[in-house]
Amino acid sequence: MKHVIEIDSDAIDFIKQQGSAVTVRLSPRHGCCGGLANLAVAEAQSPNATQHYQHHVQENISIYIAPELAHQGLRISVEGWWKFRHLYVDGTVIQSK
Repeated sequence: MKHVIEIDSDAIDFIKQQGSAVTVRLSPRHGCCGGLANLAVAEAQSPNATQHYQHHVQENISIYIAPELAHQGLRISVEGWWKFRHLYVDGTVIQSK
């Protein structure tokens, strides 16, 4: 079965250290002269309102993913070091308005 989203091994370890849950959603980014783009982001936590997300279990991790981002060929990776490590989504879907 195809995964809902690809997660690299370093990101899997990071998510498990943070509680074994990840939320993948669109985050609005506003431009300096107007305009809006939504970028895909990943956070190592469960969402507050789970009813707005699809829930999948992959690699023993609970994945809460916005329906429009599931099965889009995206990949979660981790970057940074020590307390500054964070997740990012590659192959990002950008939706502008």
